[in-house]
Parts: sequence; C-alpha cells; structure tokens
Amino acid sequence: MVGGGIFSLGGWSWALVLLSFFISSSALSLLLALRQRRLGVHEKFAKGSRRDAGQVLANGGLGLLLAGLHTAFPAWDWTWIAFCGALAAVNADTWATELGVFSPAPPRLITTFRTVESGVSGGISALGSLAALAGAGVVAGLAAWLSSSAAVLLPALVGGLVGSTVDSLLGATLQAIYFCPACQKETERHPRHTCGAPTLPRRGWRWLNNDWVNWCCSLAGAATAVLIGLLLAASAPG
Repeated sequence: MVGGGIFSLGGWSWALVLLSFFISSSALSLLLALRQRRLGVHEKFAKGSRRDAGQVLANGGLGLLLAGLHTAFPAWDWTWIAFCGALAAVNADTWATELGVFSPAPPRLITTFRTVESGVSGGISALGSLAALAGAGVVAGLAAWLSSSAAVLLPALVGGLVGSTVDSLLGATLQAIYFCPACQKETERHPRHTCGAPTLPRRGWRWLNNDWVNWCCSLAGAATAVLIGLLLAASAPG
C-alpha cells in the first residue's frame, strides 16, 4: 500500500527512490542475518529481517505523506527534496545497523563514547559511519540522476547522515530498552526475548520503540534536506 501510494502519487522517480531503499536494505538484512546470528547481535534488535507493517510505516509513512503533498501542491518543490532526505536517512540508518555490527573495533556510545557491545542502541563505529554514508549516498545519487540535477544530491546526503545520527542519539537516550534476566543482555525486544524469557524495562520511554525512532530518523532527514536545499538556493548567484 505504501509503495503503490507513492508510485501513484509521485510517479516513477519517487517509486525508484523508495525501491532503492527497500531493495538495498532488505538485501543486506537477508544476506547478513546468519552472520549476525553467529555473533549474537540479532538478540538485541527489536525485529528480524522480515519487515512488518510497523516498520513499513515508520520508514515509508512520511514518504507517502510527502508524495500526497506533492500531488496536492505541485508548486511545492521542497516535497521532493524532503522525500529524498527521508529515504536517505532510513537507508543510512539501516546500512549502519546491518554493517556496523561487524566492526573490528568495539563501538562507542554516541553520548559518552564509552565502549559498548556490538548491536547496542546508540553505539557507533567507523565502519557503521562509513556504511551510513554509503547508504545515504545510494539514495542521494539516484535522486540526483533521476532529477537530472545535482541540486538534490547534497541536501539528501546530509539529511541522510543527520537522520542516522538522530536515530543513534535517541537509541542512546530516550528509546525504550529492556533487559533479559535469563540471558543477562540488553535488548529492544518486548515483551519477550528471543530465548522466550520476559524482558524487563531498563531505560527510556516505554512508548518510544524502534518504529518511532525510525520515524524520527526519517523526519530529521527530511527537515535537514529541506533546510540545506533552502540555504543552497539562497546562496546561489542571481
């Protein structure tokens, strides 16, 4: 429904940008799922590689809203830039999550820079940051090619990186994190861990689950892309 809505409202360009996120992120999730299981990091994630309705709405719901605004108000050029920024953000976040867990160096919490286990919410690493840049670059580059203009490239790229950073900040501070007493591990899973044991609240806001964090990530990416686009337009000669 989300994909069909974006295609019918925005057209091929919008649909292809969405597909660049969906195909690349899903492929990474499926290809790396077994290796993540061997490392044990999958136990920390809220969900597995199969996308459910909550994840689809969290990652693509804002895009569908922007496609609707584009159709209702075609003179609003910023909706395209916002859409590309939102998709670049969720793609950057997904690539960073899927690839960052294989960092040879322990990740560090984005707020305190203390070392944490791989897969901990809010943990960042050099590999994860490079993966975020690559994920945002895929969407931004495709958007620029589809637009036949480089004007969307920098806004979408910066929006993607900012959105991914916001996701990490929320993961380290406000996101609901639970604890499995049986495995003695932190996890995003609730009410039960992968082992079947009930998980207990450890920190964060109970309502701010991974889906809401992803929504905030896409919103931050969209807002940043629009802001960068406006600044570039204002500084352009003539």
